[in-house]
Amino acid sequence: MELLQGRIRDYAWGSRTGIAELQGRPVPSAGPEAELWLGAHPGAPATVDRDGNPVSLTDLLVAEPARWLGERLVGRFGTRLPFLLKVLAADAPLSLQAHPDAEQARAGYAADTGRVNYVDPYHKPELLVALSEFEALCGFRDPAESAAAIEAFGVPALEPVMAALRTGPEGLREAVRLLLSWPAAERAGLVADVLAAKVAGPDAELARALAVDYPADPGVVVALLLHHVRLAPGEAIWMPAGNLHAYLRGTGVEIMAASDNVLRGGLTPKRVDVDELLRVLRFEVLDEPVVRPDPVAPGVVTWPVPVEDFALHRVEVTADGPPARLALPGPRVVLCRAGELTVDDGVGTVTLAAGQAAIGTAAGGELVLGGDGEGFVATSGLR
Repeated sequence: MELLQGRIRDYAWGSRTGIAELQGRPVPSAGPEAELWLGAHPGAPATVDRDGNPVSLTDLLVAEPARWLGERLVGRFGTRLPFLLKVLAADAPLSLQAHPDAEQARAGYAADTGRVNYVDPYHKPELLVALSEFEALCGFRDPAESAAAIEAFGVPALEPVMAALRTGPEGLREAVRLLLSWPAAERAGLVADVLAAKVAGPDAELARALAVDYPADPGVVVALLLHHVRLAPGEAIWMPAGNLHAYLRGTGVEIMAASDNVLRGGLTPKRVDVDELLRVLRFEVLDEPVVRPDPVAPGVVTWPVPVEDFALHRVEVTADGPPARLALPGPRVVLCRAGELTVDDGVGTVTLAAGQAAIGTAAGGELVLGGDGEGFVATSGLR
């Protein structure tokens, strides 16, 4: 194992406390810090030290793929790390968005020569585990519930949307199409009519909160079609391909397939390609958006997901207890969440403080974590 230096992304929706507190730096930070990237994604690759100089993890993988990734991973994913581990800290809502499945990504990338919607040929399923109380929108809820919520606002212009929803799940596509195709000149008036309604309850609170940042965005109403999720620390949300979602507020650990393919669906000043989004979305009711931790060993939990790109484990150890042992294939990325951890893969040992990370190659053996603290271990999902 060796130390891994991540990269912080300063998107405007980021927090000035979440990542700084994790790393033990003064708060508030000088500007918004949205994401800490711990991987080899070319957009912001992490680095390792070589003779006092930072060297991109991306470059190391290309130079020595067999050592870093192993033959099995190279055979499945090529000379790239298939997952990206992040710490995400949001103080304002992110855009409503969805990601293509693997087949859609390959076809979209081949056809989209201008790189308008598809910037790489990979899918982007995601898992987010809450570190703090975390608020998000995730997956379509029962259309009858959505129709009742919208009806309560008493906005006559929304009657076609409600009519579509009342037909059941098959009407979700038409409801989304109607809202995202709303005439630009009438969008501010639509949101204003929704806000003017004398309505109480979670749906009204959500619409009013989103309209603060997006007063002329029909995504304020699209949000009412989705589950409004409040995660406790340790709970997670799983976002497979085609799942419409948005992070609203909080800090969490996120792991995803290493891709940048995002199709937006509102709550954004950026371009929304309605036709392509409708093609990618899965118009299915998500019965249970929250994923709870699954214990797999003393002090070790995971959140099972049906993909080969990644897996995530959380490890908790104490100074007077035994170390945790994980027989997970390399490469492994370890993030110390709290306290202090020693991490040994049989090749090298590192000691991590809160906010620090390490990486080990595929040549490493069983992962042994000791000390007194909490950490997250990211690997591929190949077993």
